[in-house]
Amino acid sequence: MPQPCRKQPLNFGLKRQMHHPATALKRRTRQFLESILTCYSKKPQTCRTVRDDAATASISPRAVADGGFEAETRTPLCHNHSQDKDLVPLKISLLGDSQIGKTSFLEKYVGNEMEESKSEQRGLNLMDKTLMVRGARISYSIWEVGGDKKSQDHIPTACKDSVAILFMFDLTSRRTLKSVLRWYRQAWKWNQAAIPVLIGTKFDDFIQLPIDLQWAIASEARAYAKALNATLFFSSATYNINVNKIFKFITAKLFDLPWTLERNLTVGEPMIDF
Repeated sequence: MPQPCRKQPLNFGLKRQMHHPATALKRRTRQFLESILTCYSKKPQTCRTVRDDAATASISPRAVADGGFEAETRTPLCHNHSQDKDLVPLKISLLGDSQIGKTSFLEKYVGNEMEESKSEQRGLNLMDKTLMVRGARISYSIWEVGGDKKSQDHIPTACKDSVAILFMFDLTSRRTLKSVLRWYRQAWKWNQAAIPVLIGTKFDDFIQLPIDLQWAIASEARAYAKALNATLFFSSATYNINVNKIFKFITAKLFDLPWTLERNLTVGEPMIDF
């Protein structure tokens, strides 16, 4: 396995073929998306303008144009009598130990929609986020499972039918990284088709650690990601590092959108490995 770089950044573009294991689900979703686009061209509509920070934040105009995401910060959202049918609903799960920043990460992504979309029950936190992709509305229903033992009873409900599962750990706690395998095994019982993503949180705290410890944790995290066949992201909810990019990566992979994800193995920088 290539070792993380310790001096000069290793940044190079790599265009990947985005293939989701749930072929049937992807096919049905794409068919639904195409029907929406057809509907948009035929039905009378009344339009208004809304903000969609998740679809535009930290995205270059060129990447947006190439990837099929909306290029403007303010995007047209059209309404007609079959508004609910214009939504493509997709489910995402968040798993990981307690106190690792799952809720902060989720709240950073949902942003202004949080208050109206948030729903909580003991051990389970649900939030929704809607964005525009190629003129269609994509609604992510994001299920965060609590990190305590009692909350693990919600894993079957949270993971069934999810298109992606985010396995999260605290970059400053190797214990939470080791727990990822346990979370993965439990999720695998209920969903073997979802896109796996491994996310290290609290990158802003991680870079305060000694460089040798950073290197050791980064190497271990890369090994875990390889074992899970997952893409690895280092993130920070506090500074909004790689939060929106993770969900854009998932969206691009689900809809086979052409988008370049840059690999970064430099210790001291927010790593991305695949």
